[in-house]
Amino acid sequence: MKELKKTIKGTVSYKGIGLHSGQVSTIKFKPAGKDEGIVFIRTDLESKPEIPADIDHVIDISRGTTIGVGKATVATIEHVLAAIKGLNIDNIRIEVNGPEVPVADGSAIIYLELLKKVGMVEQDSEREYLEIEKPLSFSAPADNVDIVIVPSDDLKVTFMVDYQQKALGTQYTTMQSLEDFEEDFASARTFCFLHEIIMLKEAGLIKGGSLENALVVANPDTPPEEIKKLREMFQYHDEIYVGSDGLLNHTPLRFYNEFVRHKVVDLIGDVALLGVPIKGHFLAARSGHKTNVELVKKLRKLHKKQELQKIYQKKKLSEVVFDINAIHKILPHRYPFLLVDKIIEFDAGERIVGLKNVTINEPFFNGHFPGHPVMPGVLIIEAMAQTGGIMLLNALDDPYKHVAYFASINNVKFRQPVNPGDTLRFELKVLSMKRGLAKMHGDAYVGSNIVCEGDFLAKVVKK
Repeated sequence: MKELKKTIKGTVSYKGIGLHSGQVSTIKFKPAGKDEGIVFIRTDLESKPEIPADIDHVIDISRGTTIGVGKATVATIEHVLAAIKGLNIDNIRIEVNGPEVPVADGSAIIYLELLKKVGMVEQDSEREYLEIEKPLSFSAPADNVDIVIVPSDDLKVTFMVDYQQKALGTQYTTMQSLEDFEEDFASARTFCFLHEIIMLKEAGLIKGGSLENALVVANPDTPPEEIKKLREMFQYHDEIYVGSDGLLNHTPLRFYNEFVRHKVVDLIGDVALLGVPIKGHFLAARSGHKTNVELVKKLRKLHKKQELQKIYQKKKLSEVVFDINAIHKILPHRYPFLLVDKIIEFDAGERIVGLKNVTINEPFFNGHFPGHPVMPGVLIIEAMAQTGGIMLLNALDDPYKHVAYFASINNVKFRQPVNPGDTLRFELKVLSMKRGLAKMHGDAYVGSNIVCEGDFLAKVVKK
């Protein structure tokens, strides 16, 4: 049974202070068209620029997630996105009259309750998922972060943190499905350490931060002068102290493991930047916004690959990205000048691997060294160029309307002959891509041996 996309039934708004900017702003949620996705609109700017909430528009992840188009930006959007995805909303317009969304109470619950109150409605558009078909991993040793995503029929998250601090220690949680998000995760608040607060305040950030919108963790033996400095920075008149649990003012927790549950909130919000819902089980250790976003970039490439397979291939072939029928739809070349049989690996805009089975029936063997058949070197280069063209064209939204022309081929080396019976493997990677010009390096292999290599400069133009 197919699922339909959802938007909200009406308009609802919330007014509050931004965590870092300290500016009071109003955020307004409105229904969106059936395929608009999640879009932020800066209504305080003259042209009211629209900023899609997707990975391509992320410009900063240092302290939360910030998206932007040109000079227009919206900061700290992760809790808003988590509330939207926690309710399985696909399309929504979000107007904000400032550079940062309100922090609310430091969790996603206020936004989730607002959206739930206004209600949701199904739209005449089928929901499509990114389905994880085999395990995908991401590691950042410098940040001590590991994430693995394994196949699942639903979105699941298992998260672990292990801080060397009494109040946090090692915490673990699992979200079995999005149905658990509202009750078990949405109200978990953001947190930070006392030394981070002082550092951020001195850097001109967290102007809107307070003990009402964040949990603050400190060592029980924190010097009194540090507490005094904090009170002066935030102009607090009430008492501030470190509780026996390591929290400032012994703030009551909403969950015994609220810290790790908030990490799940952040992850759900950041994964929303993919632009499509996902079916997979996230197994994450110590991940934050930086590594979440890097992971979403990898997922974006995987989604692009799956989308292309749906466009060009009638059936799934686990070992083939594009078969010859799909290649016919992408390239304008035809026999005897189509020299790529299939594509077996493809990272959109970055890397591609294609195969060519060389047989004695190739027409060029009739006249090229008939008594000693050797594939012409120029055709090896042409086959590599065609493979690269497939990659470049599929970086576009409308590849059918374009063609890839090669402007130059440099540093070509032929290392050994290619004979009938050989299988040529072409591996190309993009070195740079600017203003429609792409520079690529290509290697051609037979087995483990390089038979040819070269650098290509190509331009994609409309037909």
